[in-house]
Amino acid sequence: MVKPRVTAEPGHLYVVATPIGNLNDLSDRARIILGSCDLIVCEDTRTCGRLLAHLEIDTPDLLSYHERNEKQRAPLIAERIASGKAVALVADAGTPTLSDPGFRLVRECRRRGLPVTPIPGASAVLAALCASGLPTHGFLFVGFLPPKKSARQRFFEKYQDFEYTLVLYESCHRIQKFMEDCVAVLGPNRMVCIAREITKRHETFHVGTSAAVKEQLKTACLKGEFVVLIADKDFQL
Repeated sequence: MVKPRVTAEPGHLYVVATPIGNLNDLSDRARIILGSCDLIVCEDTRTCGRLLAHLEIDTPDLLSYHERNEKQRAPLIAERIASGKAVALVADAGTPTLSDPGFRLVRECRRRGLPVTPIPGASAVLAALCASGLPTHGFLFVGFLPPKKSARQRFFEKYQDFEYTLVLYESCHRIQKFMEDCVAVLGPNRMVCIAREITKRHETFHVGTSAAVKEQLKTACLKGEFVVLIADKDFQL
């Protein structure tokens, strides 16, 4: 027996994962929830509007919610949920709240005892990890490192003996400097993976020793989004 489609329920916050590149990765359940919510909270209303247009969803109310206004808007959004509105939280790409201001809204709802429902989907962290060939039995995701060289090096020094895989995001503007510091502190033989533009047309994985990957980046395209994975010191492919 086929179960009926479940639409968004009043008084709920839905944390909806959106595609990180390939729009076909959006689930049917996510489409239904986005199309039946009263309000969609998003980083950029233009980006979200384009996704909704692609999905042929009549645009509901959109509200921008980002690092510059999250403290003020989280309580206001929670009030709307408490009043009976169904609200979806989305990021520009991927799963909300991971290196994303959505955390404060989810925390505010939990503080008030409001229902929060995850709608799983694409995650650059997990996509890169599962295709990297590096150990997956344990990992630590740390988001973006501070931009300064000294801070990056202190991070590498702190975690050089960490027993699990490290997963990070890095900017295209800093990826080469990142690898230079990785080699300098962790050594040239540390196994790493750099994933670029996951699920997109120019998806690329560089996997090998830190020294080898550093050299590969010198002639590689550095445009796009990067996920970096660093194995524990004893691991070898």
